[in-house]
Amino acid sequence: MVIKKETLEEKARALLLERGVTIEDIAELVMFLQKDYITDLTLEDCAESVDSVLTKREVHNAIITGIQLDILAEQKQLMDPLQHIIEDDEGLYGIDEILALSIVNVYGTIGFTNYGYIDKVKPGILKQLNRHDGDHVHTFLDDIVGAIAASAASRLAHAEPEKRSRLTQ
Repeated sequence: MVIKKETLEEKARALLLERGVTIEDIAELVMFLQKDYITDLTLEDCAESVDSVLTKREVHNAIITGIQLDILAEQKQLMDPLQHIIEDDEGLYGIDEILALSIVNVYGTIGFTNYGYIDKVKPGILKQLNRHDGDHVHTFLDDIVGAIAASAASRLAHAEPEKRSRLTQ
């Protein structure tokens, strides 16, 4: 049995909100990535692009899988050493980034470079998610959110290359 796309999308969007991530949070990351390259870019344009990325089945699967692993780590329901690795967001683990790359892969090479950059500088909501304080584990979520933003930024770059600013000419 194949789950309906609409069901997956509703669940993925609900999980993002339950974990404290809004479309606007992600749109602000898209703006951060593209403001210097697309003239007259608005937060609404960015949010629309995020919404478009969030219609993809690959994105739904990554969101649901990653957040479920974060929740299981919070509940201490993973076997060791995986529990410790995910709970501490161990730097050499890398599977969280691999899951995120399944999202950016949908939008080509520029998605990978956007993702690498935003994962390194961690602006906005990414900084909050990466704090590692409190009861919440966001080992997968921060990378997933960064990947959604990178994909939405890439989508904008591909969709309207004529709007690129003089900075890139």
